[in-house]
Amino acid sequence: MKKISLLLVIIILVAIVIPKEAIAQENQKLAQAGLKFLSVSLDPRSSGMSDAVTSLMANSTAMLYNPSTMAEMQGMSDFSFGTTRWIADINYIYGTAALNLFDGDYGIFGLSLVAVDYGEFLGTIVAPTDDGYLDVGTFKPTAMAFGIGYAKKLSEKFMVGGNIKYVRQSMGTAVVGFDPTGGREVEDFKVDAAAFDFGILYHTGFKSLNFGMSIRNFSTEIRYKDEGFQLPLTFRIGMSINAIDLTSIDPNMHSLLVAADASHLRDYPEQVSLGLEYTFMNTFSVRSGYTFPTDEQEFSAGVGFKQHFSDFKFAVDYSYTPFGIFSDVHRVSINLGY
Repeated sequence: MKKISLLLVIIILVAIVIPKEAIAQENQKLAQAGLKFLSVSLDPRSSGMSDAVTSLMANSTAMLYNPSTMAEMQGMSDFSFGTTRWIADINYIYGTAALNLFDGDYGIFGLSLVAVDYGEFLGTIVAPTDDGYLDVGTFKPTAMAFGIGYAKKLSEKFMVGGNIKYVRQSMGTAVVGFDPTGGREVEDFKVDAAAFDFGILYHTGFKSLNFGMSIRNFSTEIRYKDEGFQLPLTFRIGMSINAIDLTSIDPNMHSLLVAADASHLRDYPEQVSLGLEYTFMNTFSVRSGYTFPTDEQEFSAGVGFKQHFSDFKFAVDYSYTPFGIFSDVHRVSINLGY
């Protein structure tokens, strides 16, 4: 009863913390959030299941989705590195690391880093020329997020976790005018902020049925120059189960994870994500997922390979997401653990 009461208290606190526009559809501002790089899914396993992983994960990558699930990490340390070839020739890289001290008695500590390469863009400025503009060279926007995470098992059934992260986005140095002598006047356009993620994971006790909930990118309003905006706050709730537990099939030979997430985003209508992961002999995995409604992205697929060598574990994952009129999205990662 105490555990159930604690869960209810946390859910109530979450409902209080979420800004009104994030829970009332009539107040929702569509396409008004900034620093959207924080919303891009980077982990191939997660994206292969259309991000229906709020009640899954269990390694250092959990900090990018639901930090509480990191509390189920096996072993003393875990490291993940990955890259995403996003649309419009935008490239992401990420790295996560987690440390389990004293068999989890003091919780799991983690670090995460995400960096974005947008490439180079041509810079112009309005000028009284025949073309109406003047070339002023190139500029290169960048973005990054660095986070510190923590997760703790409060009981065998209930886990909590959170991240605090520093996020920064720079639009580069731009020419904004000319001084009386004809020299260029330049200005550096950048913004940074602190953001927070929270999550819970609950084992229901029925087979492997799990319940998870997370809030990502909670922050105050920030602004570029005179224009203020919010970070892409996202509230997710999800459930998952290993369907093999409902049969007499040997679970050491086969696993079929079935997961479903519902998302409420600050700048987009509610979404539902469905994911499947079939694993053979705890080694080879095939994944698929579907998210709706979306503008371009709907179906995702992926594969994975993992192997244990005594106390050392190694995994490679890949996912593919067709993106409509844009280029296809490919993700690759390597996971190491000890």
